Amino acid sequence: MDGILIIDKPRGFTSHDVVDFIRKKFQIRKVGHAGTLDPQATGVLVVLIGAFTKKSTRFSSHDKEYEACLRLGVATDTQDGQGRILKREKVSRLNLEQVEQVFGQFLGKIEQIPPMFSALKIGGHKLYNLARKGIMLERLPRQVYIYKIKVTQFALPHVYFTVKCSKGTYIRTLCVDLAKRLGFVGHMSQLRRISSGHFGIAQALSWDKLTGFSPGQLCEILLTK
Repeated sequence: MDGILIIDKPRGFTSHDVVDFIRKKFQIRKVGHAGTLDPQATGVLVVLIGAFTKKSTRFSSHDKEYEACLRLGVATDTQDGQGRILKREKVSRLNLEQVEQVFGQFLGKIEQIPPMFSALKIGGHKLYNLARKGIMLERLPRQVYIYKIKVTQFALPHVYFTVKCSKGTYIRTLCVDLAKRLGFVGHMSQLRRISSGHFGIAQALSWDKLTGFSPGQLCEILLTK
């Protein structure tokens, strides 16, 4: 069985959980994915099956598009809503025009410092494993590209937005940097990937449907390009 499966990953599952489930349920030896989604994130997960696992670099390099929410006034150690709260502050004096102006400043090439709570490896160690032990390492800034970013709802202390970005962009870090430019602390409270390359959420298989599929049904819906 060879092909590409687009899954709408549910909240609470790691990308590896999805891969492991497919491998065991459908008894497929080679299963991988192209682009990790955090456990609390939902949306498009590109799953590669059989011979397509050899093309993971190609598919993971695709641009991504997300729906996200920036929660102003609360900083966490993980840069998302799952971490330990480091600081709280009152959010005021902001209007939509100010927020849109700041968001526009992030268009194009920007630099990010990867978060410690990430799957990035330094010296053979995943950063989140070190962070959980209280070990903090210096991380060099990396260049990423923001193709478009748009505020979709403004309801302080929350700012909802969509963003299309290059491979390797951390939306959690983007939220923290946006909040800082606005003059506050903040974190990412919601994240949903709506596209990866030309694969979109409309073609993604829900988790409920996947769990009810037989191997024959799965084979019928696999994409081959």
